[in-house]
Parts: sequence; C-alpha cells; structure tokens
Amino acid sequence: MKIVIPGISGKLGKMLATELLRRGHQVIGIDKRKFRDAPDGVEMHDVDIRKRAAEDVFRKRRPDAVIHLATVTHLMENSEDRYRINLGGTRAVFEHAKTYGVEHVIFVGRHTYYGAAADAPLYHREDEPPMALQHFPELADLVAADLYATTALWQKPEVNTTVLRMAYTLGPTGHGTLATFIRGPLVPTVMGFDPLFQFMHEEDVVRALVLTVEKRPRGVFNVAGPSPLPLSFVVKQAGRRHIPVPEILIAAALGRFGLPKLTRGALAHVKFPVVVDASAFRAATGFEHKIDEETAIAAYRAAFPITR
Repeated sequence: MKIVIPGISGKLGKMLATELLRRGHQVIGIDKRKFRDAPDGVEMHDVDIRKRAAEDVFRKRRPDAVIHLATVTHLMENSEDRYRINLGGTRAVFEHAKTYGVEHVIFVGRHTYYGAAADAPLYHREDEPPMALQHFPELADLVAADLYATTALWQKPEVNTTVLRMAYTLGPTGHGTLATFIRGPLVPTVMGFDPLFQFMHEEDVVRALVLTVEKRPRGVFNVAGPSPLPLSFVVKQAGRRHIPVPEILIAAALGRFGLPKLTRGALAHVKFPVVVDASAFRAATGFEHKIDEETAIAAYRAAFPITR
C-alpha cells in the first residue's frame, strides 16, 4: 500500500514509518521540517502540507492512504501559527484526498479534545462534545481540526475516514505532552488535586496506527492502553519530585523555579482527569496494548534520568 504521512519528521512519525516499511508498505513523507535520519525507503518531501507542492505529491503519487500526524499539541506552548497549521493542514489533507482518489484518511487527534472539567464524566465516549473550551481556549484549534475531520465522514463519503483520539504517549523517545510535562526534576500539581492520567507506550501507539491502516475502521474512535494512574504516582515512578502548589500561586510559579511552563488554560488538565472509553476501537481492530503502564514509565525514566 502507498501511504502518505504528513508530519512524518516527528519522533512518532519515524517509528511509524519504520514499522510500515517493515510490513512492506511504500511510505511517502510530507513535512516542512528536515528528516535527516529518515529510514531507508522513505520518499521524503520537505514541504508544508498547506502549500501547492504538497498537493503535487498527492497528484503525482496517488496514495492509497494518508496518516495525518501534522498537528501541534497544546499544553506546553502557545503559537500564533497553531490554528492555521492544525485546521488549515487538516483541511488540505482531506481536500487532496477527495480530489486525488485517496481511499482512506486517518486523522490522529488527541483525547484532550474532550477537555478537563470538574463535572465531566470519568470515561468519555466518542459521541460526547468537547467541553471546557471556555476555560482552555488554546484547545480550540485542535478541536476545530478534529471536528473538521469528523465532518468528512458525511461530507466526503467516498473517502473512508478514521478519526483517532489518542491518549498521551510515554516512552523512551520522550514524545508527547505528558513526557514533556514530567521531564524536569520537579513536577508541580495543584494542591488538593491528583487527577488520573491515561497514557500508552509509543510502541503501542504505532501498533494502533498500523492496525488502523490494516483494518480500515470508519468512524471516530478513542484509543488508549493500560488503566489510568494518578499523576502523583506517575511522577514518583518516573523518578521525579512531586510539588503540590496552592492554586492561587501555581500560575505565577509555572516556568520559574525549575518548574515546567504551562498555559493558564492547561491548568485544568493537572486538576481534573481526561480518561476515555476505548472499547469501540478494540472491537473494531482487535487492538490490545502489549506494554503495561509501569513498564512504559520505567522506559521513560531510563531514557531521561534525573541526576541528583
């Protein structure tokens, strides 16, 4: 199968490309970032997915499938370009897919789509709307991209669309929001709150994406692995020090005193859990995670040790 991967130059993209090549697929990468250590066999195009040169890749290569990884995560940074990248890039992917006869498009979103709020259900299902955007406006562009991909299910019925809302990743590459948040020796939490965090090892994320390519489920699916764990336990097992900070002080302390930086809206995500029900994806693909939560944390700790 001929597969285009926008956003291939990220750590997850490299792992995914390697596995797809191993399984005999042709892999075509689109990313404006250089992919200097691309696996042998990847056909690389260093272009922005929103530009005409990216459309030319679709026109000339006529891929069978697209795995859209070119979205920007949110808890760590606030970029003026993020809305254009996430929504504009997603729109370009689906327009090119329709125009050039792509059979299957996989949009890789985040489980943070649902938002974190005190009154949210413990386990989110795929038919729930995004919540708490009034408290976390930085999430709006990712939600917009997710919703655009979801509308393709009925607006572009000729394209088999799969929307995946992936739990956090954790593993030795340090990819993802959770991995970045607990990177330093001190990890703050809001005093009086210890939310459950749901994550999966990077290798299980790649396994889920490959199964999606092979099984071609149509629809929206939550994707998760092991059972969620309290944030304080994750921090401790990762060899970091857990620092509870009073809520009235935490916004001013973040980014200082050796603490990681978060946007103000992201504070809800270290107060309240975002946990998803992934039973529909398991039923549609047969996916089962192979790496448990403590092994994933141990792999991360070994790759990013804290020297005391």
